[in-house]
Amino acid sequence: MSEYPKINTMGERAILVQFEPEISENLLNKLLFFKNKIIDFYAEVNVEVINSYNSLLISYMFSIEDIYSEISVLKKLFSQAKIAQLANRQIFYIPVCYDEEFGWDLEELSEAKNLSKEQIIELHLAPLYTVYFIGFLPGFLYLGGLDKLLEVPRKNQPRMKIEKGAVGIGGNQTGIYPRSSPGGWQIFGKSPVDFFDKNQDPPCEISAGDKVKFEAVSKEEFQKISKAVTAGKYQLKKEKYHG
Repeated sequence: MSEYPKINTMGERAILVQFEPEISENLLNKLLFFKNKIIDFYAEVNVEVINSYNSLLISYMFSIEDIYSEISVLKKLFSQAKIAQLANRQIFYIPVCYDEEFGWDLEELSEAKNLSKEQIIELHLAPLYTVYFIGFLPGFLYLGGLDKLLEVPRKNQPRMKIEKGAVGIGGNQTGIYPRSSPGGWQIFGKSPVDFFDKNQDPPCEISAGDKVKFEAVSKEEFQKISKAVTAGKYQLKKEKYHG
């Protein structure tokens, strides 16, 4: 690398590494490459590395005694890196029901965008989305690739409760609430799938760098899948991504 990213301490046990201020697959590829390099290097001392759109937060299980030494180690990893394309990525096909029962904001979105409800659904189904990172709730997928025609601000007044599985839009992102919580995204569908199970390893099957393709299902299909999920008999359809 010709230039190092910005490296700053975050208290006594963490370092924040900030890259270019952009959202892109090239940057995601770089972030996840360095994330894995750092985890491998510190394998014996167990550090946690969390990525966002353009940064890595490195949390140590101990107080950093010599910050300059740690920064030097990171710079060395960055300077020696030969970034390759991400391997072992998968496409996950996620069922979504856009029935009016679940489309709380579909009418409002239709009026605001001067698009029919059917057009909004078609535009939402069309892209192959990229998983950039996971948060603010465990299993909440931050997806890039939303059609610009569907970009819409979050609600000025967030709802006190959005149901688990709700599918919505916030700004230029789309996502699915993995459990019930307050939230301000525009809601227009629902998925019957579980995205986080603390008893699984890993708890979330989908990882940053993977792809997501939404598939429309009827209300009857939604209910059928819901029963299979509850019974522990449903598996997400997936395949290897060769892009």
